[in-house]
Amino acid sequence: MRVRKEVIAEVVAEASAKMSDPNYSAVMVGGFVQSQNPTAQYISAHADEMGGAEQVVNAIFHAALIALGYQRANNRSVPQMSYEDLDHVAGDDVAERLESLQPSVCEYINSNVERAEMRTVLYLVALAMDWVS
Repeated sequence: MRVRKEVIAEVVAEASAKMSDPNYSAVMVGGFVQSQNPTAQYISAHADEMGGAEQVVNAIFHAALIALGYQRANNRSVPQMSYEDLDHVAGDDVAERLESLQPSVCEYINSNVERAEMRTVLYLVALAMDWVS
């Protein structure tokens, strides 16, 4: 099921409103790491190319918001993704595939993530979410 643009906009608006709470991003990141540990490890494995540990936390925060969008669109949490799920969606054309499957999610990534290396990681993570959802 496609994640509608309105769902992504709602998730982003809520996150923006909650960013004044210093614990909000920590809770989002911690919750994602706990529920999606293999995916968090995959993101962490790309720390050097994304710009270090701080950027890993930033990428995991974005992944958590994307997961929230999938959760709302499908009325259930994203099942835990395995390394096999991540491998299944890997390939050279992750941006194009995500754009065709989930244009609103792709637009969110393109609009909110500056580093191309982080965008590529998040495209793959979003494709895996789509695959397991």
